[in-house]
Amino acid sequence: MGTRVSDRIAAIAPSATLAVDAKAKALKAAGEPVIGFGAGEPDFPTPEHIVEAAVVACREERNHRYTPAGGLPELREAIAAKTARDSGFDVDAGQVLVTNGGKHAISNAFAALLDPGDEVLLPAPYWTTYPEPIKLAGGIPVELPTDEGSGFRVTVDQLEAARTPNTKALVFVSPSNPTGAVYPRDEVEAIGRWAVEHGIWVVTDEIYEHLTYGDAEFHSMPTLVPELAERCIVVNGVAKTYAMTGWRVGWLLGPSDIVKAATNLQSHETSNVANVSQRAALAALTGGLEDVVRMREAFDRRRRTIHTALNAIPGVSCLEPQGAFYAFPSFQTVLQREVAGRKVADTLQLADLVLEEAKVAIVPGEAFAAPGYARLSFALGDDDLVEGVQRIADLLAK
Repeated sequence: MGTRVSDRIAAIAPSATLAVDAKAKALKAAGEPVIGFGAGEPDFPTPEHIVEAAVVACREERNHRYTPAGGLPELREAIAAKTARDSGFDVDAGQVLVTNGGKHAISNAFAALLDPGDEVLLPAPYWTTYPEPIKLAGGIPVELPTDEGSGFRVTVDQLEAARTPNTKALVFVSPSNPTGAVYPRDEVEAIGRWAVEHGIWVVTDEIYEHLTYGDAEFHSMPTLVPELAERCIVVNGVAKTYAMTGWRVGWLLGPSDIVKAATNLQSHETSNVANVSQRAALAALTGGLEDVVRMREAFDRRRRTIHTALNAIPGVSCLEPQGAFYAFPSFQTVLQREVAGRKVADTLQLADLVLEEAKVAIVPGEAFAAPGYARLSFALGDDDLVEGVQRIADLLAK
């Protein structure tokens, strides 16, 4: 008789970002003055007009019933219209599947796309969730490391060197979680043309499309390389743009056969996404981008603050974030010496020490296949941000 938990599920690594956030919240609940840089979610409330749409939806009897597994028809239409508006990529509503958040979209995409043994190129550092649904679908994640020297951006030469007859897909993310990197237009286009040339699928996560700063600009790969559209799956959602992480509405869009297969899968997995959340998402997508502009201005101010503060700490270096709401500093020099009288071997131990001694939660780079680094979300209040980085500086000075 085997183990109680299946080997397939037992092999899933827990979400390190959620684990750090849970630990910080537990300490805070116990009365500790914890400052959390761990969570990947805006600290703003969902805009009022979206909440009001949900309140109205609760009272409408049509929302108390099952609806199509692939999403409310009017929401799928709105997603198609929003995609054309924001990225210039034209799809019809039949090419859209509404999912329970971006994670569900990613999982459905890989389930519909991969067969056992298919290889998926995964530039690192990467968001902690990507490898798990690849492996669950029988695929093999192939990590391609990047670092500060390349701006945490993968090159076509790296992709080509990693390509084998088993390469089925590439995961492409810009703006990036965890690094804040944004690929310039020419690099996005070059990677897209390489994928077309070799018949490789691209799964591109555009969840941070509206959060770019300075001269950095978001570019959608299938818009720049239209020939890629038949081998491209776009993942997105309302979570980051509209401060709606808890509402759980994402989507994938792509070729009709893939979307149809993923919708069939979802009809057995979850059926429709909660109707009230879908109605809220509809209000978000049709209600303009004014709230997004306001949030982006706050994030822009904070990213400059955290970038300056981190680089002022001896032994810490941090590239300026160009997108999303994360700083990704290197602590590699710090690891070569004692911290607060203790030897720390890696950023896992450093993150534990920082939480224990400074009451500051950061996510170690090991969670993103980038030992020696850490991710600090700057989606928190300005005062807490300054105080949190100062606590880290004070601890590292001991």
